[in-house]
Amino acid sequence: MVNDQRSIDVSGKGAVSAVLSGPDQVGDSKRTGVIMAHGAGNDMNNRLIVTVANELASYGYVTLRFNFPYKEKGRKSPDAASTLIRTWQSAVSCLRHNERFPVDRIVAGGKSMGGRIASQMVAAEQMQVDGLLFLGYPLHAPGRTDKLRDSHLYQIEQPMLFFAGTRDPLCNLSKLHGVLGQLQGNNDLEIIDGGNHSFKLPKASSRSADSVFRQIVERCLSWLDTTLK
Repeated sequence: MVNDQRSIDVSGKGAVSAVLSGPDQVGDSKRTGVIMAHGAGNDMNNRLIVTVANELASYGYVTLRFNFPYKEKGRKSPDAASTLIRTWQSAVSCLRHNERFPVDRIVAGGKSMGGRIASQMVAAEQMQVDGLLFLGYPLHAPGRTDKLRDSHLYQIEQPMLFFAGTRDPLCNLSKLHGVLGQLQGNNDLEIIDGGNHSFKLPKASSRSADSVFRQIVERCLSWLDTTLK
């Protein structure tokens, strides 16, 4: 597997770091690219994002993970929505026009905020991709199941894959099931039993973090293989 360090220019905000990954032999690439954006409290080196990106690349998928400008500059507070959007657009352009691993299809996804921004852009036709992958969708604020972040999801026609933990305070599973039942596009849900918003398990759990990551990777692979041929 190849990990290629990149720098992505974000108009008006400077450059951000990124890693483009793919198989050792370019000819082994499946020509489907997966972009992984980080959540509000982490960066592109988050263990979950790195693991999923690297594992998918080892199976032939081209992956790109990147930082948003605020994390690149070492800040804690997320950028304004307009900056997050421009960064996403720059990341898609970087992957679509990279010469090392040509791609025909792109899946946009990521952890929490990163995936949510991508879905809002797809709904508003600010970004053209072939699918969406959510590693923990922030459906609502903690304890605010009466105010869902779902209105834009009903406008999306591309296939979507959701991962959700049974202990996620930002994604009530009953509410999520209700949302998924009303979506236009094909959608799939993989539940991480005992997982919180980052899919971490209780200390008393006998299951390892590696086995959780393996479950996530295997579900991503089966979804990509059957949905985006």
